[in-house]
Amino acid sequence: MKQHRNSEVLYGHNLIPQGIRSRLIEDVNGLKMHILEAGYDGASDKPCIVMLHGFPELAFSFRHQLAALAGAGYYVIAPDQRGYGLTTGWDGNYDGDVGSFRMFNLVQDIVSLLTRLGLKSISGIVGHDFGSPVAAWCSLIRPDIFKSLVLMSAPFGGPPSLSGSVNSRGRPLSMDESLASLKPARIHYQAYYSRRYANEQLLGCASGLLEFFKGYYFLKSAGYSGNRPFPLAGWSATELAKLPRYYVMDIDTSMPQTVASMMGDMMKTPDWLTEDLMLVYASVYQSTGFQGGLNWYRCSISAALNHDLKMFTGRKIEVPAAFIAGEADWGIHQSPGQLDKMQNLGCTNMTILPFVEQAGHWVQQEQPDLVNNLLLQFFAR
Repeated sequence: MKQHRNSEVLYGHNLIPQGIRSRLIEDVNGLKMHILEAGYDGASDKPCIVMLHGFPELAFSFRHQLAALAGAGYYVIAPDQRGYGLTTGWDGNYDGDVGSFRMFNLVQDIVSLLTRLGLKSISGIVGHDFGSPVAAWCSLIRPDIFKSLVLMSAPFGGPPSLSGSVNSRGRPLSMDESLASLKPARIHYQAYYSRRYANEQLLGCASGLLEFFKGYYFLKSAGYSGNRPFPLAGWSATELAKLPRYYVMDIDTSMPQTVASMMGDMMKTPDWLTEDLMLVYASVYQSTGFQGGLNWYRCSISAALNHDLKMFTGRKIEVPAAFIAGEADWGIHQSPGQLDKMQNLGCTNMTILPFVEQAGHWVQQEQPDLVNNLLLQFFAR
């Protein structure tokens, strides 16, 4: 293990609070994994919490939580996960080793990281967006290591059924054909992100990556007036078509084009969504590309790459768990029934905390103080 340069230098800006350092950890399941950590002085005597980002995010996305939890006496770690940021050693080719991004291996990444850090168990694991199912599977497979769980924005409905008719997030495998039969024809964003052309279209968006990130983050935030989520009646194409276009796109339109077409509703940029902040994401993804993160979606919709998860059919997460989401986040309802399944089938000890006001999908960045308080209250229990 070796210490790297200052976090501000690595991410290009001085937006990371004091007391957070950056390191590269070698030999983590074949990766050289980049982490941000806080509360590292005397870490061996402190309860530890690990925080897992989603797409298109970075360890940087938890900068506010790292500082707050460390201030409350925790040792906190946020890695750039496989395929992201400053972590290296992963295959970024579309025709490369996509299986290395399957859920089992993502869990192994986190277990290996803790082993390299000399941690036999930790007090809690937190996951946001696509980091949420990774955190959930960590707790389901290795409850001896991960003692409690917080999921953000993406409910976990439990392991896939033996029927093999749904993906790892509960979406029927036949849904792509049903959406394509609508008029106009539509495509689910997970299917779009799994296409060969997705990385090229994202990197080559006409407006440039900075404008794309500003638009994408705005549209999924509480600042976008179109985000008034409600439960969908079920898994049907007509119900999914009620989701915003950034979830169920026109089939002949790229994600950058979809974002650009919706930006007419951007009346006022939220205070938290600054150009400096978006430039951090844009500059990092310009360097790494999107394919690493996109490979997660390819694995999630592949029956073959989810087959090994079926050995856990019927098993529930038994450690104490909580769910945090913004009240303006469609991610709560984008997978119909998952919120109920999480409480009844996914977890035995789940608390859905009050939805955070004036927050959308990027809840921990939109309302960091409120989220920090919820986390501290949960872990204090």
